[in-house]
Amino acid sequence: MKILSGLSAFPITPMDHDGQIDAEALRKLIARLCTAKVDSIGLLGSTGTYMYLSRAERRRALDTALEETSGTVPVVAGVGALRTDEAVKLAQDAKALGAAAGLLAAVSYAPLTEDEVLEHFSTVARESRLPIVIYDNPGTTHFRFTPTLVGRLAQVPGIVAIKNPTDKSDEIGGHLADQRGITPGDFSIGYSGDWNATEAMICGADTWYSVLGGIMPDVCLRIVRTAQAGDVAEARRVDAALSPIWDLFKQFSSLRSVYAIAGLLGVCQAEPPRPILPLPKPAKRKVADCLSRLGQDLAEAK
Repeated sequence: MKILSGLSAFPITPMDHDGQIDAEALRKLIARLCTAKVDSIGLLGSTGTYMYLSRAERRRALDTALEETSGTVPVVAGVGALRTDEAVKLAQDAKALGAAAGLLAAVSYAPLTEDEVLEHFSTVARESRLPIVIYDNPGTTHFRFTPTLVGRLAQVPGIVAIKNPTDKSDEIGGHLADQRGITPGDFSIGYSGDWNATEAMICGADTWYSVLGGIMPDVCLRIVRTAQAGDVAEARRVDAALSPIWDLFKQFSSLRSVYAIAGLLGVCQAEPPRPILPLPKPAKRKVADCLSRLGQDLAEAK
């Protein structure tokens, strides 16, 4: 049985200027996802700015989220760190608190070799005994997982899934087929990159790891469920209605955009950790206009 499937929603991690978690705001975000009945929650991913948080604050965020879910939704916790021993401790924390899995990226200051990444992931999986999801995020880590490395990692006990980036939508089907050919049958294959994820789900990917799903889960679930049901036309129709959002993500980054969306929807008021700056007012107005148009487009798409 695959540990992850469907929509994995990645919320922001609200915090103050001192890096302290805003527990009340985080609870609101998690409650929103539980109400929508997402398939899993990706806490402390890149959208959750995990690399900007101390070990203690990561524990606090995870404890808060797990308390809010009350075990109703699996939580995948980001456990990436620069050093292997630190990643092991973070993964051990996540397991002790009750996370379903850990999301691990090949984070490094110095460029890593494939053997170094294999050893890093194997050690974290072995010493934490927490199921590990490979996080291939070359945009931030500058490391790309080759098919050979994915195949080797997929044979390591405890490494159970991969979160792939997406590039060209017309290449996802071939990429997915290739990964299916080098990984065990119970290995979960999913994709991020919200603007291409609909095509990934249509092609038969197990999981959509979604930034937008962390703040607007209902519409993202609509895409996932229609794709899973084989209703390709409906999935693409809803995705097309979201194209203005995807344009915002590409122009301003999904991270900055989703902080603005959270505020505009009245879910929580938060800013990304410095040195990342929130969107300037003209950009926020563009996001607000986009949300207004989106409501009309989605109503027409029903």
